[in-house]
Amino acid sequence: MRWFADRGHPVTGVDRSEDAAQTASRHGRVLQADIEDGPWPFDGQRFAAVVVTNYLWRPRLPDIVAAVAPGGLLLYETFAVGNETVGKPSRADFLLQPGELLAACAGLLVVAYEDGFLPSPERFVQRIAAVRPVAGLGGSPERHPLGGPAPGQ
Repeated sequence: MRWFADRGHPVTGVDRSEDAAQTASRHGRVLQADIEDGPWPFDGQRFAAVVVTNYLWRPRLPDIVAAVAPGGLLLYETFAVGNETVGKPSRADFLLQPGELLAACAGLLVVAYEDGFLPSPERFVQRIAAVRPVAGLGGSPERHPLGGPAPGQ
């Protein structure tokens, strides 16, 4: 949250811990909610960007993907199978299976995807950058710049 807020973006976060929610509220709007045992607190809301790191609760994957607005971006990175050989988390409940994050993002345009090993600190991850297509562009393809700023910026 801090990284985006420091760059002028409005941010919204969620955490079940009262202390974590209170600390994060310095950077934007924070909801204290248990998204595993309670209702989805963002039902019907859409965001220009949804960022998830080091978190996996499979029943919420469809809600997370649905929260991406048309033209919006999903950035998601969490642990994958293989991580049990190098550390925590090691339970299968918390490790993505090969291609699982890709399958969860069906309906989004995948801009980047990785599934593999990172050496420092050692961990196995899947990560994805995907955008929700905008309907009604009249045959004109969406432009999702790759790399640095566009010419003239």
